[in-house]
Amino acid sequence: MPQHVQIKRVYDAPQRGDGYRVLIDRLWPRGIKKEELGHDAWLKDLAPSPELRKWFCHKAEHWDRFRDGYQTELRTPEQRARMKDLIHAAGKKKITLLYAAKDDKHNHALILADELNGLY
Repeated sequence: MPQHVQIKRVYDAPQRGDGYRVLIDRLWPRGIKKEELGHDAWLKDLAPSPELRKWFCHKAEHWDRFRDGYQTELRTPEQRARMKDLIHAAGKKKITLLYAAKDDKHNHALILADELNGLY
C-alpha cells in the first residue's frame, strides 16, 4: 500500500515533494517564527491530549502505553472526522506531518501518520 503521509521535524528544511505541510503539535515549536515554517495548516487538535502528552514526557519507557492511549484518542468520531478533513484539504498532494520532538522513533507523528495512511 502506498504511503500518502510522511513525517518531518519542523526544523528540517521544506522540500518540493512535501506536498501539504501540517504542524501537528499542540504547542508552537520553539525558535521558529510562524511566517518561517512554511506550513499549510496547524492542526493542534490532532495532537495528543494535554494530559497524555504531559504523562508521556517523551520518555521511551512510556512509549507503548502512550501509543495505545493516543490511538484510542485518534479513533474517536471527532478525531476521525478531523483526519478525513485533513485528507480532503490536502487533495491529491502528499501530506507531511510536522513535529518538534527530538526523538524520531518515539513521537506522536509516527502514530498519526499510521492512522492517516490507514484511512486512504
